[in-house]
Amino acid sequence: MTTQQKKPSAARHGFKTGESIVYPAHGVGNITAIEEQEVAGMKLELFVIDFEKDKMRLKVPVAKAMSIGMRKLSETDFVERALKVVQGKARVKRTMWSRRAQEYDAKINSGDLISIAEVVRDLYRAENQPEQSYSERQLYEAALDRMAREIAAVNKMSETEAVRLVEMNLNKGPKRGKAIEEDDSQDEAA
Repeated sequence: MTTQQKKPSAARHGFKTGESIVYPAHGVGNITAIEEQEVAGMKLELFVIDFEKDKMRLKVPVAKAMSIGMRKLSETDFVERALKVVQGKARVKRTMWSRRAQEYDAKINSGDLISIAEVVRDLYRAENQPEQSYSERQLYEAALDRMAREIAAVNKMSETEAVRLVEMNLNKGPKRGKAIEEDDSQDEAA
């Protein structure tokens, strides 16, 4: 038995209906309602969160929202910090791929924009770099998608524009683009 109530939907734990939020395992969603539901004889207040891109609706207990890591969108200065992270030098540990893949996956699902930016930076391949494996590509695309969705929501731009912004910052990084192209032209001349 679900009864939606208008009054309690004002705000709970700093979250309110109509607001975009970040849910760690799914990225950017929108709180469409706060409703009361009776479960096993107890009344529970739930955030109803829609993830439009995934065509998914999630109901999260209001009391658990903070402990599971649900958070507000990042501030614009934090987005700028994340874009600076992707410009950095890739840091790839010399551990087995399965271990690194688990770590990357954990970072993507942490919901932390800086951690997600680190995955984007570490797995990015410029066109003149060696191909990625299928699993590397999947993780890179998942991280890029999460990062772009949040940047798009914060900067009020399309996801396509946000992806371009991230890629533009990736190409500002070390040993990407011009430096490698120059090395290639020297090889051809030799």
